Amino acid sequence: MGIRSFLAFELSLDIKKKIEIISDEIKKSNLPVRSVKPENIHITLIFLGDIEENLLEDIKEKVGKALDEKISYKIRLEGLGVFPNIKRPRVIWVGLGGDIDRLSDLRDTIQSGLNGLGFIPERRPFKPHLTIGRFKKQINGTSGLKNILDRHHDSISDVYYLKELILFKSDLKPKGAEYTKMYTWTLGG
Repeated sequence: MGIRSFLAFELSLDIKKKIEIISDEIKKSNLPVRSVKPENIHITLIFLGDIEENLLEDIKEKVGKALDEKISYKIRLEGLGVFPNIKRPRVIWVGLGGDIDRLSDLRDTIQSGLNGLGFIPERRPFKPHLTIGRFKKQINGTSGLKNILDRHHDSISDVYYLKELILFKSDLKPKGAEYTKMYTWTLGG
């Protein structure tokens, strides 16, 4: 069995604090939402799935090459939403703005480099978001949820910089996923 892994950017403490404020508001609303632990919230660039340990060095090299001369990425929190829709919400998320096109280009560049190692590239457009909670069950009526979404729909945070891309290992445990950093690439700028 391989190592379940993904490439992601960690969030600053300031961003995590802003997310905690929104999560606390959701908890107080009594919506049936299981919050994601702040330390487990990150911007996933590419989910690699189960990788063989003998591919780790090749992955490090290919990602490093894709990041060569790249500078940090600016992001900001922008709004709040649900997947798939407000009538059948399963996930509640915070949107992101900033250098999204550059991040999308980075994802595509890395995927191209990893293609030779047998990874199948993601075809869907890159739509970065931060999952902050998952609905435990269907909700009856959407007024409480709609109020929270409306309150945060236009909220925009300060700009933050993503300076490190991390290769994470993900271990699925009964109490939720545990993430371990396996490798870090530091960006310039």
